[in-house]
Amino acid sequence: MVRAMSRPLDPLRRFTGRLPSTPEQTRRRSFTILFCVLMSVAAGNTSMQSVLPAIGREIGIRDTFIAAIFTLSALFWTLSAPFWATRSDRVGRKKMVVTGLAGFGVSMLGFALVVLAGLHKLALPMVIFAGAAMTRAIFGLVGSASNPAAQAYVADRSERFERTGALATLASAFGLGTILGPAVAPLFVLPVVGLSGPMFAFATVAFVMMVVVQIGVPDDGPEARAAWAEKVKAHALEPKLKPKTGLWRDPRMTPFIIYGFLVGSAQAINGQTLGFLIIDKMGVSPAQASGYTGVAMMAGAVAGLLAQWGLIRMLRIGPRQLMRWGAGLAALGNVMMALAPNYATVVTAFALTSLGYGFGRPGFTAGSSLAVDQTEQGAVAGAITAVNGACYIIAPVFGVMLYEFKGPLPYIFNVVVLIALLGFAFRNPTLKAVGEDLAETDTALGDA
Repeated sequence: MVRAMSRPLDPLRRFTGRLPSTPEQTRRRSFTILFCVLMSVAAGNTSMQSVLPAIGREIGIRDTFIAAIFTLSALFWTLSAPFWATRSDRVGRKKMVVTGLAGFGVSMLGFALVVLAGLHKLALPMVIFAGAAMTRAIFGLVGSASNPAAQAYVADRSERFERTGALATLASAFGLGTILGPAVAPLFVLPVVGLSGPMFAFATVAFVMMVVVQIGVPDDGPEARAAWAEKVKAHALEPKLKPKTGLWRDPRMTPFIIYGFLVGSAQAINGQTLGFLIIDKMGVSPAQASGYTGVAMMAGAVAGLLAQWGLIRMLRIGPRQLMRWGAGLAALGNVMMALAPNYATVVTAFALTSLGYGFGRPGFTAGSSLAVDQTEQGAVAGAITAVNGACYIIAPVFGVMLYEFKGPLPYIFNVVVLIALLGFAFRNPTLKAVGEDLAETDTALGDA
């Protein structure tokens, strides 16, 4: 009887480490927790993004300044991500994931308090703008530790043939978070806290996830990663090219950095202008439009998940094809956004662009990882995370400035960039060769 009563507790005891787990069970659990970490961060960021246009217009902050709130954070993210990635090589990925969650939680809490003060007219709009930018900068400075550490953790523990699927699965955490964030954001717009409610909620989620990571992910260090690298090296093909210089100028990485920066900048412009486009197309109040913006963002996230959970796995598409399809579909979606006559067309167009980005971004991420050997995964993860942050330094503000000047301009600009990027993906020798040794048959990591 005692034995029967203890059985329901076994999964919890195994999760907390009190029962032994096989290495494969440990890997599955760790991958799942890291997926949930990135999903939580994405949900918090996109919930904030879905209400931010309404917040700006309620408080009286110009659209361009709302976009500029992300600039300082993105700059800090770009500069600090390689530092955190290098530090994760020394002290372990888990510690950096926890550090990043702490930065995210503190940033969201501070941002919520500043917005709450603005909604209650406790300070001038420009003071609120400055406070929002500074609290958001904490995320860029410290919150940037989680992403490269999580990516490097997965790359450390996945072999070359399965890495495209593994990293696509991890990238899909962002897509799922993009669905959840705008979906639950309205639930936290409550009488006292108003539009700042979603930020308070996700600050709480961040602190809870810190505890989950601390309990559920085993401590890792250089020794554990070296053992896995030796296992992979014993029977896996290594990249044909060898390092010649720093990763930022390494010919193996430069084409991926160019592709990632341009495709990410286009996505940043689409995401930042979406709320303003919907407010103007719908002709409703900012508060009412935030719900419509959330629906559009969820449609985009579903399209991204269709790519990352369904099509990439089902068709077993390799990195070079992902980059080509990604740029082409995103360009087509931007053509539709530039010409969109109504809300329904905007939602459809945004979903199509998101499908493209759902191909392109995992393509350049997996391609970067496959282009280097196992010992460089931390550095590559830091470089990729820095590139993703750099996309938000100038692009959102630039896109909103174009939108204020003339509505279709940011989307026309994106079309030009993405078509050029499509040609680059077809012609660049490094992008053409990535994954050649795997014959473009990367299998999905079903247990990621």
